[in-house]
Amino acid sequence: MPPEHEALHILTCQKFPKLTGLPCEFEPILKGGSDRHYYRLSWPTSGQQPMILMVYTNARRDNPKFAPATQRLTALGVHVPTIFHHDESRLCIWLQDLGRDDLHAHRDEPWDVLRPWYEATLQEAAKIHAITETQLTSKDQAELEPPFDDALYLWEQDYFLDHFVRGHLQKEFPDENSSPIEQAFTDLRRRLTALPRCLVHRDFQSQNVLIHENRAWLVDYQGLRLGLAEYDLASLLYDPYVSLTRSQREELLQYYADLRSLSFSKLRETFLLCSAQRLMQALGAYGNLSRNLGKPHFLQHIPTAVERLNSICEESQILRPITRLLQSDIA
Repeated sequence: MPPEHEALHILTCQKFPKLTGLPCEFEPILKGGSDRHYYRLSWPTSGQQPMILMVYTNARRDNPKFAPATQRLTALGVHVPTIFHHDESRLCIWLQDLGRDDLHAHRDEPWDVLRPWYEATLQEAAKIHAITETQLTSKDQAELEPPFDDALYLWEQDYFLDHFVRGHLQKEFPDENSSPIEQAFTDLRRRLTALPRCLVHRDFQSQNVLIHENRAWLVDYQGLRLGLAEYDLASLLYDPYVSLTRSQREELLQYYADLRSLSFSKLRETFLLCSAQRLMQALGAYGNLSRNLGKPHFLQHIPTAVERLNSICEESQILRPITRLLQSDIA
């Protein structure tokens, strides 16, 4: 066992004395783009159930929010992993192991098999989205990440421009012809910030939904904050890691609207705006992760995200100028 694993094994035995002396296997879980490290700890000869050990840092302000977010979601009846122990001084959390099966792994299955999993996932989202801003006290809101507001939407748009347009595509922006694009960004932010907010997951995509005991379970929710339900829906239904057809997205959007007794047309209108915002954020992340953080495998998701963003912007008069950023030349 490598020295760093041995140190974590000793710490685990200190927290769970009954595990002392049992042969332990450490398996690093290598996926995702975060600065957290995950390990699957198992004791195959003892009958002891495996656990997940999350080792985090304070480099990101949302990392310490995982434990309180877990408590909040558990209280709402959302399927999330149980925390067995949290060592705040050593930045370690021992969690229930929900297995290796995630929604993303089912992406190539027939629609009649895949759709019920998406519906189960949307049921979990609906539990979160049912909590409106007016239901949360100032203390509640202080425990969350900063809410979606004009400043956060602007940050996401700048992230897209910095790391995708300027960084990945190597395009100059702004230029003498950029005014319509800048106005589109402003109009998009204005439309989104005018809408009432609810609790949102923030990174609601297929790899953050685990399938365990025939139910959908959510993970990676430390970014819990106030925002728009449609942003979460956009994260899931326009997930660049999965190829859903337009009709499948419409079916799931209708399912969610029925689940929450919402107007489908109003839901869809906001959903498209949020989808453009979310896909720009994703493209910024792919550019940053691949160019600056040594994770070039994220490049493979860029063409799909560009295609979907272009399609959405073509459908909306407000967003149409943004398509010029996705072409071979801005001018």
